[in-house]
Amino acid sequence: MKRREFLQTTAAASVGTAFLSGLPIGAYGYSAQLAALTNATTVTDKVLVIIQLQGGNDGLNMIIPLDQYPALLAARSNIALPQAQVLPLTTATGIHPAMASLQNLYQNGKLGVVQSVGYPNPNFSHFRATDIWTSGSDSNVTWTTGWAGRYLDSEFPGYPTGYPSTANPDPLAISIGSVVSNCVQGPTVNMGMAIASTSSFYQLLSGGVDAAPNTPAGHELTFIRQVVSQTQVYTTAIQAAAGRAQNLSPLYPTAGQNSLADQLKIVAQLVAGGLSTRIYVCQLGGFDTHTLQVPSTGSTTVGTHATLLGKIAEAVNAFQDDLRRLAIQDRVVGMTFSEFGRRIRSNSGFGTDHGAAAPLLVFGTKVNPIVHGANPTLPTNAGVNDNIPMQFDFRSIYTSILKDWFQVTPTTLTQLFGQSFTYVPVLRPGAVTATASAAEVADFTVYPNPVARDGRTTVAYESAGGHVQIVVLDALGREVRRAVDQVLPRGSQLLPVDLHGLAPGAYYCQVREDRRTGSRIVVVE
Repeated sequence: MKRREFLQTTAAASVGTAFLSGLPIGAYGYSAQLAALTNATTVTDKVLVIIQLQGGNDGLNMIIPLDQYPALLAARSNIALPQAQVLPLTTATGIHPAMASLQNLYQNGKLGVVQSVGYPNPNFSHFRATDIWTSGSDSNVTWTTGWAGRYLDSEFPGYPTGYPSTANPDPLAISIGSVVSNCVQGPTVNMGMAIASTSSFYQLLSGGVDAAPNTPAGHELTFIRQVVSQTQVYTTAIQAAAGRAQNLSPLYPTAGQNSLADQLKIVAQLVAGGLSTRIYVCQLGGFDTHTLQVPSTGSTTVGTHATLLGKIAEAVNAFQDDLRRLAIQDRVVGMTFSEFGRRIRSNSGFGTDHGAAAPLLVFGTKVNPIVHGANPTLPTNAGVNDNIPMQFDFRSIYTSILKDWFQVTPTTLTQLFGQSFTYVPVLRPGAVTATASAAEVADFTVYPNPVARDGRTTVAYESAGGHVQIVVLDALGREVRRAVDQVLPRGSQLLPVDLHGLAPGAYYCQVREDRRTGSRIVVVE
C-alpha cells in the first residue's frame, strides 16, 4: 500500500476507532443541540455501560440456587461452595461470597439478576458465541454488525460523514480493552473509538506517544502511531472532558490491580466531565475455567473464579460509589454478559466446561432490583453434557434496555434485530418514561413424567391469553421439539406434546408467554 493510500484509509477508519491506554473503550455521545442538527432520533443524557466477561462465566458459581443444593452438590462435589458461606439474595437464591459488595448493592436497590440468559440452539465456540452475543443474531445466522452499532446508526445516519462537528464534538461510542468489541460495529464503520489500555488513555491526556524500537520496523511503527495520533479526531473532546472532572471514590483499588476497575474509573471521569457519550464497552478476561477453577485442595470459596468474581464486585461497587459522589448515578446503568455459561457438572480438573445459559447482572440506581425468573432446574444426577436451559433470550435484555433507557420504539427494535422479543423489566417502572411490570414464572405440570416410549405427554397450563410457546430442549440446550407456537385463549389448557423419537434421557420443557416463563425437567424412558 502506498503511504498516501495508507493515510487516507487510516484517517477514515480513525473517525470510528481510536486507541487510548491500550484498552478498547466504546462510547456514544448525544445532546439536544446535536439532535436538532443531525436528526438524531432521541434526546437523552442516559449512559449504558456494557461489561463483557470473556471466556464463558460459570453462572452456577456466581448466582447459586439455594433451593436445589443437594442436586448442585451432587453435580459439583469438587468445586461447590459450602452452603453456609453463600450470601443470600432471596430465600431461594444466593451469590458467591467474593461478591459481598454486590449483595449490598442488591439490598440497597442497585443490582438486578436475570436468570438463565441465552438463546436457542447455543454455540459452544468462543469465537462464534461471542459473534452471536455482540451482533444479536440467531445462532444459524452471521451478521457483521453489532447490536449497539446498529442502534447508533439508526440514531446518527450517515456517520462518520460530518462527524465530529461543532455541535457534536464527542465520540458516539467508546470501547476500552485489549480487543475492540463488535457490539458497536456499524454497517460501514465502527461507531465508536477504541482505547487499547488505561495507560494509553493517560498518554492521550498528556499527548504522549508510545516509544518504538530504533529499527526499520520501529520507524514504520512510529510513523503509524503518528498517523493514528494525528487522526484522533476526538482527542480534544476527551481531553476536555477528563479535565473537567476527577474521580472521588476511595474504593477503587490501586491502578493495575483490577483492570475492570481501571476501565470503569475512566468511564466515570468522562461521564462526569460532560462527554456526551451513550455507550461504553469494558471487558474482563480469564473466565474460560476448564481447570483449577478452585484449588485442588483447600477451600472452594477461593481460587481463579473467585478472584474474577471479586474483581467484578470491587469494580462495580467502586464505580457506583464514584457515580454517587459525582452526582451522576441516575444517568448510568450497566450490564454484564459472557459468551456462554458452563456445564452443570464439574470436570475432574476442578473446573467446568463450555455450557449454555447463565445469569446476567444489571446495575445502577434505575435497575429493577429483583431476581428475574426462577432458579434453573437442576437434574438429580447431572451428566457431563447437561446444561442450564434458556429462560430469557439475551436479545430480550438488549431490546428492553433500548426501549426503556433510550426510548427506542418497538418498530425500530424489530428493524434492528429482525424480529421482536419478549419484554423483560430489567429497569424500574418509569425509569425514564416507560412503565413496566415484574416478570412472572409460568407454572405448569407435565404428565405423565417420565414419558413412555410412545412419547406422549401433556402440559397442563393456565394461559393468560396470548402467544404461547412450548419448546423442548436437550441437555446441550438445543431445541428438539416445538410443540406449541400460537395464540391461546385465557384459561386452563391441556396441550399435547409429542416426544416420540427422542433418545432416552432428561430434557427441559419450557413454557413461554409474554413476560411469563417456566421450565421443567422431563425424562424420556
